[in-house]
Amino acid sequence: MTVAMLLGVACQTGAERPVPAPSPPIVQATPVPHRLRVVTHPAGATVEVRHEGTVVASGASPLDTTVGGGPSEVVVTRDGFNPLVEPVVLDADRTLDLWLDPQGLLHHKLREFPTSAAPKQVAFTPDGEQLWATLLGGDGVEVFDPATGERLAAIDLGEHGAVEVIFSRDGTTAYASQMETASVFEIDRVTLTVRRQLATGGEWSKVMALSPGERVLYVANWSSNDVSEIDLATGMVRRLLDTVGTPRGLYPTADGKRLFVAGFDSGQLARIDLASGESETLLDTGGALRHLVGDAERGLLYADDMAGDQAYVVDLTTEDVRELSPTNEKPNTIDLTPDGRVLYVSNRGENGASYYVPGPEWGSVLAIDTATGAVLDAIVGGNQTTGLDVSPDGRLLAFSDFLDNRVQIFAIPPTGELLRGGGGRAKTHLADIPK
Repeated sequence: MTVAMLLGVACQTGAERPVPAPSPPIVQATPVPHRLRVVTHPAGATVEVRHEGTVVASGASPLDTTVGGGPSEVVVTRDGFNPLVEPVVLDADRTLDLWLDPQGLLHHKLREFPTSAAPKQVAFTPDGEQLWATLLGGDGVEVFDPATGERLAAIDLGEHGAVEVIFSRDGTTAYASQMETASVFEIDRVTLTVRRQLATGGEWSKVMALSPGERVLYVANWSSNDVSEIDLATGMVRRLLDTVGTPRGLYPTADGKRLFVAGFDSGQLARIDLASGESETLLDTGGALRHLVGDAERGLLYADDMAGDQAYVVDLTTEDVRELSPTNEKPNTIDLTPDGRVLYVSNRGENGASYYVPGPEWGSVLAIDTATGAVLDAIVGGNQTTGLDVSPDGRLLAFSDFLDNRVQIFAIPPTGELLRGGGGRAKTHLADIPK
């Protein structure tokens, strides 16, 4: 039977092809409006909310408004501060806390959040997902989300708190030092529980450093003038290495042959031969060397002198030492950007009647060009700016204000922007340091 005949049969039997139903009309969903509250620090800034290119709300902060869903932007201006444009996608009611930066500052403040008493050090985990703060006046360590400031956990190490914290390269293990008990707590980063407490055999233990192979932990003992060499397989002290007075900062070289030690007592920089255990002094400033940070790729080591208000750089090949840059009053913690181009220095400022009393100056953070020693930008902090760390990706700077019990987080601009920034607030910030 032909196709034509088949069609004829179909027609004779009344069979018909189905007629498709008409498609429903396409209805564009109207974005659901949401409430938006904009809070600025300081308050009283002028705020504009722009939605789809149109200003839908404006006024002084804090500003409350309702905005259609989807992408918008908030524009904030105030005399004496950098203008700020903040994109926001509204899929729910939101409150924006925005910090304005003093005019000329190249870094941008993202947030601040409170800690328990006396945050001595801050440290990003190797994956950058957490920020740990050691509490000299608290019970141990607090763990925060650096993206939000939310406190994720608290690790109780007892009444004596913690001084410093470091991490294994894979980020699974943390080590927190405790001065009064002369010990180090090994902490499981996943469960946030203490695996073991390691006695250092010294007195008043503070700064720690892992050997290149992470089989040995070095601990500087402030009062016994030595460095503990702890075998992590057994948890036992192999030997106590005599060195300069009041040792603090530590840096083991990548080849595992040398250990550099910063002496706080009289500003001495020592190099310990790890094969023989002998210590030799390379620099004697008469001040108070505090912290060391190394750039293994470029063969450089950086140090700061808390009494001399000076940063130094050491050539690890020749062991020659030279001045890099003056700092502000009482430099504390130092750290490098991942590219090694910028050295960050926290500065405590002039003391009050004692270490635990606010002084007449605010603390500060300097960004120093490691190639020239020029100050590229400067941030004014709070009371005794102390702990400091750069995130592993180089995008965030965290520092603690020791007597304000808080941490501040800043966005780090690309290195090129810092180098082309004309010094940012390197000069103008000095007028803001006296209280």
